[in-house]
Amino acid sequence: MSATITFEDFSKIDLRIGTIIEVKDFPEARNPAYQLSIDFGAIGIKKTSAQITDLYSKEDLLDKQIVANVNFKNKQIANFMSECLVVGAVDSDKVILLTPENKVPNGTPIR
Repeated sequence: MSATITFEDFSKIDLRIGTIIEVKDFPEARNPAYQLSIDFGAIGIKKTSAQITDLYSKEDLLDKQIVANVNFKNKQIANFMSECLVVGAVDSDKVILLTPENKVPNGTPIR
């Protein structure tokens, strides 16, 4: 288990629902990954890299709603700037994306 944090610490994390609108191969990445463009409604479209090629095809991901941290500091990955962080459960080094049970508006916050 990680270190204990306060509610104030947790409230700094901005988790939102977004819909994946574009998926590209990312051959420059150190580990197999996709480049994702995600629509977060009023927040806009953000891009990220995700090492999820083992469990998801590009077709599986297109139009899928996911959970992501949208206030994560941008990070350079190879020749690509990641603007958010997709959230998933890690099981045996495979990432299972967290998704809403029902469709919700893009940009909906997670509380």
